[in-house]
Amino acid sequence: MAPATPPQSEFADARYTEMGKKMMAQFAAGDIPAWMDNYADNAVYIWSSGDSLSGKAAIAKYWTERRGETDSVRYLNDIWLPMKVNRPQQGPDIAGVWLLNWREVHLKFKNGKRIGFWAHTASHYNAADKVDRVVAYVDRAPINKALGVH
Repeated sequence: MAPATPPQSEFADARYTEMGKKMMAQFAAGDIPAWMDNYADNAVYIWSSGDSLSGKAAIAKYWTERRGETDSVRYLNDIWLPMKVNRPQQGPDIAGVWLLNWREVHLKFKNGKRIGFWAHTASHYNAADKVDRVVAYVDRAPINKALGVH
């Protein structure tokens, strides 16, 4: 009898949830160097708007500057789902482990403005357990407005 075909996707090891929570805590604490240690050198960070950053250095530069504009970052009501994609479904899907995360974000900016919003990210891990792709689903318009960016 032939071996069963693995499912198209399945739950991944719960340790990926712990890895994601650790990264979230590092970012909230403002420890961008430690947060970036979790990324592969060839990582890509994509926003749902189509903007993107390519390479660990570009991601570090952007997030160091952006996190530097905030006094505090708080996350509430976070939900985690580690998934292993065995067979991509279509298009640019990537096989391997994805960590899906939904969370409520509260930012206090150094200019005194405060905002809250929901965000969703999908992070892909390479064979070395480094994040090599992030797709962030967030409306950046309120963030840009609070920062005076057009």
